[in-house]
Amino acid sequence: MTTPAVPASRIPEAVHRRRWGILAVLMLSLLIVVLDNSILNVAIKTISTPAPTGLGATQSELEWAINAYTLVFAGLLFTAGLLGDRLGRKKVLLGGLVVFGLGSALAASSGSPGQLITFRALMGLGAAFVMPATLAVLMNVFERDEQPKAIGIWAGGVGLAIAIGPITGGVLLAHFWWGSVFLINVPIVILALGLMLWLVPDSRDPSPGRLDPVGVVLSVVGLVLLVYGIIKGGQLADFTDPQVLATIGAGLAVLVGFVVFEKRSDHPSIDVTYFENKVFSAAICAIALVFFALMGVTFFSVFYTQSVRGYSPLQTGLLMLPLAAAQMIFSPRARLVVQRFGNKATTTAGMLLIAAMLAAFATLEADTPIWLLEVIFFLMGTGMAHIMTPTSVVIMQALPREKAGSASALSNTFRQVGGALGIAVLGSVLSTAYRNGIEGKLGMLPPALRSTAGESIEATLGVAAKLGGKGQVLVGSANDSFLHAMHVTALCGAGVALVGAVVVALFLPGRPPAAQVDDKEQELVVAGE
Repeated sequence: MTTPAVPASRIPEAVHRRRWGILAVLMLSLLIVVLDNSILNVAIKTISTPAPTGLGATQSELEWAINAYTLVFAGLLFTAGLLGDRLGRKKVLLGGLVVFGLGSALAASSGSPGQLITFRALMGLGAAFVMPATLAVLMNVFERDEQPKAIGIWAGGVGLAIAIGPITGGVLLAHFWWGSVFLINVPIVILALGLMLWLVPDSRDPSPGRLDPVGVVLSVVGLVLLVYGIIKGGQLADFTDPQVLATIGAGLAVLVGFVVFEKRSDHPSIDVTYFENKVFSAAICAIALVFFALMGVTFFSVFYTQSVRGYSPLQTGLLMLPLAAAQMIFSPRARLVVQRFGNKATTTAGMLLIAAMLAAFATLEADTPIWLLEVIFFLMGTGMAHIMTPTSVVIMQALPREKAGSASALSNTFRQVGGALGIAVLGSVLSTAYRNGIEGKLGMLPPALRSTAGESIEATLGVAAKLGGKGQVLVGSANDSFLHAMHVTALCGAGVALVGAVVVALFLPGRPPAAQVDDKEQELVVAGE
């Protein structure tokens, strides 16, 4: 009976007493990083509006404004986790928050889509140092038996950020210019910095890994090329274009080179051997696929609610509330479902629910009762909560506590890569289907305008507004073409979620007897080493 006391001695009493206060500060830091992406989702239509209201960004520029952040974030998470393990997580957290705050202030003053994309990448750099450090500190201030509960609350915090982001964005856009959605981060960063200096203890890995600059460069270059190719294919509505195929091929080749390099390296940023463990791989895969589907859906649902249905940014934010409310309600309770039914049943049911809700998007029309969209969002959030919490616990407990930064970075990287690919792939499917649907209806326009008008629903509506009364015909055509494109995209997303359901059903563990749980965790640790 004395074995549980061994890890207890590793957490000082003073830190143990403050652990819930520390969790609150960590969640505030996490809040702004996640909040930022969910705020931006509501603002994308405003930013796509021509100046002076917005920046006149095209759909591909909007995808880059989101993905510049995501790709830098995902590419640097491993290095950020390692630097936290080496230099001390508190120092890395403070540095990351300062860079994120600076990037936010610069993004708010962007004068062109290109500048916005650049400063979003700087924000991604800061966020990469915040995210893994929050979970690594959490794993070092909570005992193993309290970790699932703390991770559940932490995941609920992500849900809270996803909830208040669109509403905050809507309120800001109703009263201020589009840059306010970035400027709002600055005071929160200052508050988080003050609280962190006061409350959060520093911790580090006694035997930190060496940095892997070659691996970092290969992973970022490979992902950027792959995503660039996919977005370009959507922009041209032609995935057989030589430039598109060459870029996607080059991206995949660099990523294969990355895996080979990491396998041979004695200090890889991703230890590829972790993936030999099927449970670990399936949990990581589930997280990536959930975010693939979720980010893609959020992207097109904003255009559905604002462009087709005519809701304001604030109303759109409120319409997205059920998605986040469900995550906040169920994330902390998901562990109870896991205790009752096991990881396999819980996560598979969550994946199937998400697939069903994505398929339900294919039934939405311009006059569908809006409460149906609310039900879809709520059930989607319920599915997410029952995937994120169990898979996060499986991933974090698969590695020794000292490697918490690496485990956190892995889970976050695949989540971000899944999200970036979701926006790129589903955004490109949307773009291609829309262009193919609208092209035949643009005959009334001069040839110079046709290409611009066909790029996205916002572009078509912009041209229609300039034509006055004659443009009304175009508005109906734009809505019809967008709905068709949204239905095609939603069904693609549902297919991805079904693949995820099959993966977790095959490989995640069922509900083992209590005695076997510790053995299974020990196996995961051994596999990780």
